[in-house]
Amino acid sequence: MSVGALIAEMAVAGLDVHSDRPLAPLTTYGVGGNGACVVKVSSVDQVLAVSEILRGHPGVETLVMGRGSNLLIADNGFDGVVIVMAPSSSENAVNLDGDIVEAGGAMLMPVLARRSVGAGRAGLEWCVGIPGTVGGAIRMNAGGHGADMATSVVDANVLSVQTGQIARVSAEQLGFYFRGSALSNSHVVLSVRMRTTEQDSVIGTTEINAVVAWRREHQPGGRNAGSVFVNPGAGDESSGALIDSAGLRGFTIGAVSVSEKHANFIQAGEGSTAADIAAVMSHVQSTVEDVHGIRLYSEVCLVGFSADLMTRFSHPSHTSEAHVEAKEHLQSLLGEHA
Repeated sequence: MSVGALIAEMAVAGLDVHSDRPLAPLTTYGVGGNGACVVKVSSVDQVLAVSEILRGHPGVETLVMGRGSNLLIADNGFDGVVIVMAPSSSENAVNLDGDIVEAGGAMLMPVLARRSVGAGRAGLEWCVGIPGTVGGAIRMNAGGHGADMATSVVDANVLSVQTGQIARVSAEQLGFYFRGSALSNSHVVLSVRMRTTEQDSVIGTTEINAVVAWRREHQPGGRNAGSVFVNPGAGDESSGALIDSAGLRGFTIGAVSVSEKHANFIQAGEGSTAADIAAVMSHVQSTVEDVHGIRLYSEVCLVGFSADLMTRFSHPSHTSEAHVEAKEHLQSLLGEHA
């Protein structure tokens, strides 16, 4: 790949593009190396322009980013094209169609929660506790307080940067599973439609305030990516409880530590590195398996690390027959080759 040629083409197209751009400020962990090519987009036309240019450079890796609240990017960065989704002014509003609320993919989840409640709709109050964008929440099937995207989404408009094709994809076709979906690094969620019910906005505001208060009481602030490990299956303790009972609360490598407030959070301090975060994750995973006989898998998306490390943290459901079939079906809908 000629990064220079890509950047030159994007610049001629009027896109906001940069070479060798630091990615750490674009994530909530605040660590990681540079992106070889970083382009910021805030409209469908801009995403289509990026897609058209990329189709002239087959084989280039892509990474679609929202707020970077569920990403751990390696210290050596990402040697491809990073597409950063920035909300346009129109994406600070939601559209109503009966019981359906429609929002742009770059809208922040807390904004979605407050806008839908302000419009007299119920069912999305839990979104206020998710720090990422709507598109990122769909890809990771974000959830909390007894709800998730799988139970809320009707369908989404998805664009493939590989083909430039756009398809309206149903919730079933999105292939949701616990903290994941069939979406990949080449897919951009342009918009989503979510089901709601009618409710007085005062009641909804009270529920939002309760979610915010619960999060502040039980979860740490600062530099983190939320819950790091997926909870084990039914009947097992939560990942946080398993980590805590294994004596790992406060465990530290460098400037990175297991949170004292919630053991399934890993905090990054001043001078942290992605390597140290990955090392803490590895130690936690190994120790919990030794103590409890249960292997924990990552909720956080790892980018730019070795294949061995990525496999170590990847949940078995990622390679399940159902997930593979869902990915292949979505690729077919978007004109991609499996």
